[in-house]
Amino acid sequence: MDRPVALVTGAARGIGAATVRRLRTEGYAVCALDVATGGDHGLPGVGYDLASRAELDGQSADDVLTVVADVRDPAALEEAADRTVAAYGRLDVAVAAAAVVVGGQPLWKTPAAHLETLWAVDVLGVQHLAAATVPRMLAGRDPSRGRFVAVASAAGSRGLFHLAAYSAAKHAVVGLVRGLAADLVGTGVTATAVSPGATDTAMLAATADLYGVTPADLAGSQLLREPLDPDEVAAVVAFCCSPEGRALNGSVVAADGGFAG
Repeated sequence: MDRPVALVTGAARGIGAATVRRLRTEGYAVCALDVATGGDHGLPGVGYDLASRAELDGQSADDVLTVVADVRDPAALEEAADRTVAAYGRLDVAVAAAAVVVGGQPLWKTPAAHLETLWAVDVLGVQHLAAATVPRMLAGRDPSRGRFVAVASAAGSRGLFHLAAYSAAKHAVVGLVRGLAADLVGTGVTATAVSPGATDTAMLAATADLYGVTPADLAGSQLLREPLDPDEVAAVVAFCCSPEGRALNGSVVAADGGFAG
């Protein structure tokens, strides 16, 4: 297969699902991976339902391989990468979009278990994806086509009220991407982070619930004064995945509608 191939985590809904759709329109075959547990997630501090199996199955197509896997499990991501290569003959791009939000309390009242949830999913999930996919990009026919893109957050460069642990996790995602880009020097494979602001997703609704406000209220912190559409963020992610996206290597790309904090 000559078409580029991507593996996207958190692919059942939100920015991940929009990224799958966008990459398909740009000619990619995609492995769409999600934990797809719905409300039965067992993650301390996560007070909302994750994406369902039905949402993930809705992504299935001839050019989309759907995989149920947990980004906390490195072996599962290795298997997903193997299945992607077996199905499509190559792996060029990885997008780490899987994440959860936990918060609503000051840091000194935040249970350690909530910090552990954020670290396991939002941070180690990115590291596990890189460990599973980057070696396959480097071993591929054209490493210069390799792109690793992580979805961070506007919280990755700021401290947000009652979201200290989430902010710390997203700062760590930015650090992972910058360190990965440095490790990849001279290989042709690049690493980039995209930091969305308030985007119309289930996570935004969950964050609004933590504050007792509406998603529109949260979007008031952006100069656009309205939530971004997941497709708008996905377009930025897709550019980072493109051949031209190499210019953004090591960068943190703000796709936040002018987030002012």
